Amino acid sequence: MRAARSESFNPMRRLRFLWISPDIRNRLLISLALLTIYRLAAHIPVPDVNRLAIAQMFSQAGGGQTLFGLLDLLSGGTVSTFSVLAMGVYPYITGQIILQILVPIIPPLQARMDEDPREGRQWMEKWTYYLAIPMAALQAIGQIRLFQQFAGQNILTFTLGFNLPTLTIISTMTAGTMFAIWLGELISEHGIRNQGLSLIIFAGIVSRIPANLGRLMQNQAERGAILVFFIILMVITIFVIVYVQEGRRHVPVMYPGRRVGNRMSMPVKGTLPLMVNMAGMIPLIFGQSILTFPAVLAQFFVNSSSQFLARVAQWLQTNFGGNSGTYWILYFFMVVGFTFFYTDVLFQQQNYGDNLKRSGAQVPGVTKGAATQRYLTRVMRRITLPGALFLGVVAILPFLVRAAFPVIGGGNTGLLLVSSSGLLIVVGVIRDTYRNIEAELKLRGYDSALLVR
Repeated sequence: MRAARSESFNPMRRLRFLWISPDIRNRLLISLALLTIYRLAAHIPVPDVNRLAIAQMFSQAGGGQTLFGLLDLLSGGTVSTFSVLAMGVYPYITGQIILQILVPIIPPLQARMDEDPREGRQWMEKWTYYLAIPMAALQAIGQIRLFQQFAGQNILTFTLGFNLPTLTIISTMTAGTMFAIWLGELISEHGIRNQGLSLIIFAGIVSRIPANLGRLMQNQAERGAILVFFIILMVITIFVIVYVQEGRRHVPVMYPGRRVGNRMSMPVKGTLPLMVNMAGMIPLIFGQSILTFPAVLAQFFVNSSSQFLARVAQWLQTNFGGNSGTYWILYFFMVVGFTFFYTDVLFQQQNYGDNLKRSGAQVPGVTKGAATQRYLTRVMRRITLPGALFLGVVAILPFLVRAAFPVIGGGNTGLLLVSSSGLLIVVGVIRDTYRNIEAELKLRGYDSALLVR
């Protein structure tokens, strides 16, 4: 009996139940079909674009190659082909981050969220869609301007005045982003629940691993040693990511007893788990966006008639183009700082102090309400420090590897992001998807208790 029970907890044994349950099987097939559609659409190029000029730019070394290598990795290879999905779903994520930051700053928005959380979430989703459209249009303009700078003005086969991209290109790229968001919503609704956008990003990153590995092995004398190093680095990174992501601080909580007839049960001891890394991947994405903004802005002034503006623009591109030590140092501190900021924003929105007070629970030795919230905030900030430092090291891991092993790292830091920032997304999505499927299995009776015979 004990052997059967231990065997039933084996995750691999549950894989066969994914196919036995018709509902779960259909959801997995629908998710796979929608991801296939997304990857097929990723090969559709934007009209009026000289793809040969883009291919030549990616084959050259330099700051532009490094910057676009990062964008190409996170977009699943759609930037290198200038696909209609070149921006992926990141404008939607950016809009979501902006609204999450604005809610605690603007009192009417915070009051709306506190009054009716369900209606507040619907309001957030609606305005995130509205905000994603202008964000996608602005990102399309900035991306094409960057291509024009590094690949040349002949990147577009047809342009308007002032070298601005045509309205057709901007509209096409914006529509591609909204199409990707729509596919993600379909996956969340009809496929794996609440995992649509995450799976879209996951599919893009995973699809680039074979190509990145192939480029890593090209023109290298010690190919076997490089491959072994890459695998070891990836395994170590995955282990550290899982270890930190699963880290919890369990704060003791006393829950009130329940009345059963004329008798009152004893208070129940419980714990409140606080995550070491509550911010997830968001600080890396936001820090990258902030640091690349000066380089994007500088490209408008590189050819300025003012020598001062031209020199400042050149300095910004040199130091914020993703290929300098200054950029990576600032990136580390930006990720660490934003991890604290974003964790504070999320933690204040959850309002554990009032929620525990409403349920009658109390942290031992701490007054209920605001005092409990302040105590939990102090605890959360202390345990966030190792999580923030971890994210900072993950963010600059390509730079560290390139500095320690110039032959392996070379100038292509984008490859090494597969084993750091990219793996952080991949591991997180796999973990969340597994837990989601496990919850679906238990909901339908395929849990460990019922599997024992």
